[in-house]
Amino acid sequence: MRVLLVEDDEPVAESLRRGLLRYGFEVEWVTTGQEALKAAGAPHDPYDVVLLDLGLPDTDGLDVCKALRAGSDVPIIVISARSDETDRVVGLEIGADDYVSKPFGVREVIARIRAVLRRVQPRAQQAVTGPDRYGPRLTVDRKAARVHLDGTEVVLTPKEYDLLAFLTEEPGALMSREQIMEAVWDANWFGPTKTLDVHVAALRRKLAGAITIEAVRGVGFRLVIEDGSGGTGDARSRGGGEAPSGTGLDASDRRPAP
Repeated sequence: MRVLLVEDDEPVAESLRRGLLRYGFEVEWVTTGQEALKAAGAPHDPYDVVLLDLGLPDTDGLDVCKALRAGSDVPIIVISARSDETDRVVGLEIGADDYVSKPFGVREVIARIRAVLRRVQPRAQQAVTGPDRYGPRLTVDRKAARVHLDGTEVVLTPKEYDLLAFLTEEPGALMSREQIMEAVWDANWFGPTKTLDVHVAALRRKLAGAITIEAVRGVGFRLVIEDGSGGTGDARSRGGGEAPSGTGLDASDRRPAP
């Protein structure tokens, strides 16, 4: 997945770039609005998401956001020290898909990226590819938010579905408890995570034999696809094709205190 990072503050940009690279993202970093418009305006439209700072040296980031949206449907997440409600509202109204105030942690930004992409990508993809298949028994229809096991629909609560959808984005990848809570519940969740254990237990019970959700003590969970022969794997197909395996999680990344 390719990210265009538009940020003139070198320490912030380098920290964010390194974090994104650890999670398997490809990152192109530019420091001005003009460079951003030039990169995003390439004919082949190479970026999956744009991370856009508002305090750029050559132009206001809001103007860059407006210009990007006028020429492309690429998801835009504003990352800015401007925490005023007016700036947030204006940014969202002129085309940004989300707004993250500094200081932020890499995990929060990644959770926001994934949430935005879940909203904007599946509609176009599912119209062509249909439900995702995980091993021989489990299918997840992200467009309809429905899950089938051996051809029979499995009734999941909304949060059980959201949790399964998140974990199946990267089968085999280790996801920290904090990362899961940010993505499935709330990016600003600071309460106990016992609810996560309850939902994991429910998925294990309802999807027994099709998936295994492994607990890694002190870190989080890993979803593994059962291959139908008593073993496990991370085989996944989208519309009949083989998809890449997941990216591992660097659990050393820690979100800074607000």
